[in-house]
Amino acid sequence: MELRSLGTQGLTVSALGLGCMGMSDFYGPRDDAESIATIHLALDRGITMLDTADVYGPFTNEELVRKAIRGRLRENIVIATKFGIVRIGASRGVNGRPEYVRSSCEGSLRRLGLDYIDLYYQHRVDPDVPIEETVGTMADLVKEGKVRFLGLSEAGPETIRRAHKVHPISALQSEYSLWSRDPEDGILSLCRELGIGFVAYSPLGRGFLTGKIRRFEDLAEDDWRRSSPRFQGENFFKNLELVKKIESLAACKGCTPSQLALAWVLAQGKDIVPIFGTKRRAYLEENLKAVDVQLTAEDLAQIEAVSPRGAVAGERYAPALMQLLNR
Repeated sequence: MELRSLGTQGLTVSALGLGCMGMSDFYGPRDDAESIATIHLALDRGITMLDTADVYGPFTNEELVRKAIRGRLRENIVIATKFGIVRIGASRGVNGRPEYVRSSCEGSLRRLGLDYIDLYYQHRVDPDVPIEETVGTMADLVKEGKVRFLGLSEAGPETIRRAHKVHPISALQSEYSLWSRDPEDGILSLCRELGIGFVAYSPLGRGFLTGKIRRFEDLAEDDWRRSSPRFQGENFFKNLELVKKIESLAACKGCTPSQLALAWVLAQGKDIVPIFGTKRRAYLEENLKAVDVQLTAEDLAQIEAVSPRGAVAGERYAPALMQLLNR
């Protein structure tokens, strides 16, 4: 597995990371035994970064990761987790207050069974708390040895600049894929200007780009994607036509749509690390083969032709959650 650097502070991770969210929440029934086996296989295949958050579950995903990494060499694993999204019933809030940052870190360390967190993200920016206060507390956690590197998620340009002045930000995590190309509107260039690595979550379009979702009914009744605008009504069918075009290109390339979509993200820069989510070993094996897909300039041009910026139908989230982005 190729290694890539996130930021300029010394954080090195595998070119592909594993997102663990769906193992405990949002995407239908959970199977902890299969999820743990999937994490084990990922580590055996050279993936070093596991991505989780306290809000996943909530809290149970970090505990699952703890069980999966028990007995593994700590120095071979990069654990990334997040704080800042507060779940109150079905609603979401954000909290970036210094005391909350500290208590969240202590809670994550306890659930993960770790002495330190490798990469600690603010999951969403709290508009009511100056970013200098939030990141200042995160920086204190670095000084205390509880955190190694700092990250932000879905933050806006001004916030990123201000945060980076307080303490170097090693990684920005935001959604980026063939159907979510918002970071190309200045965020990627800003990260490169400041020397911040980019972690692309949902590089498979929340599973849509795999080609395995053909009907709305393919989603479990408790699957969060049923509430996503891109999976609803006419948007679903328009996006399905987009996926069919990607499937055709993948067939010509001799790979699966998932592998093509991941290869495209990998090809956008050596400072980008996509983290795909899966809770099944079979899909993990399929996705790992994306590193063997070499895209030529002609391939990239063909992909751009069938999936240009703005081609996807629908917003990434429902209106209330969209308000938490790019702050």
